[in-house]
Amino acid sequence: MRIISGKYKGRVIRLPKYFHDRPTTDFAKEGLFSILDNWYYFDQIKVLDLFAGSGCISYEFASRGVPLITIVEKNPRYVNFIRSQIKSHFSDDEIVFNVIRDDAFSFLRERTLDYDIIFADPPFDLESIASLPDLAMANPLLPDDSIFILEHPREIDFSRHPNFFRHKHYGHVNFSFFSKTTNQ
Repeated sequence: MRIISGKYKGRVIRLPKYFHDRPTTDFAKEGLFSILDNWYYFDQIKVLDLFAGSGCISYEFASRGVPLITIVEKNPRYVNFIRSQIKSHFSDDEIVFNVIRDDAFSFLRERTLDYDIIFADPPFDLESIASLPDLAMANPLLPDDSIFILEHPREIDFSRHPNFFRHKHYGHVNFSFFSKTTNQ
C-alpha cells in the first residue's frame, strides 16, 4: 500500500501478515481525493476516519496537510499498527492524530462529531452498514456543511436517503456522500 499524493507521496506502508481487511484501492483513493481537492483546503479541516483498518485514508489526509485527524478502529492489533505507522512516518509533523480504539457505532452515538469530513469504510458484509448515515446525520453537533462519506458495496443503494447527495464508483469500490444540507 502506498500514499498516492501530497507531502508523503510514494511512501510505502507495508501491511502485516495478520491484516485481512481490504484497504481502499489506489484507483478509488485517487478518485475520491480528486473530488475532495475541489471542495476543501485540507490545511483548514478536521477529519474523522471510522473503521480505519490500516489507516490508509488517514495517511492520505495527513499527506495533504489535514491538521487534525481522529482515527477510530476496534481491532487492537490494527490500532497498534496505525500508531506505529504514525510514529514512523508522521512524528515530525504538526498533524494531530487521535487514535481511538472503539466501535464506530458507539463512537457515532456517544461522541461530539465536530468534523468537516467523516469517512467510514466498514466491512462490506456488515449487516448494519445502512444505518451509518443516519447515525452520523443525527448527531446534533455535526456542522451543517460537514460531509459523511461511506465506502460500501455496489449492492447497497443510498440514493433515496434524505441526506444523500452524490455517488461515485471506482471499480468495485463505491462512495456515497451525505450532508445535512444536500445541496453540495
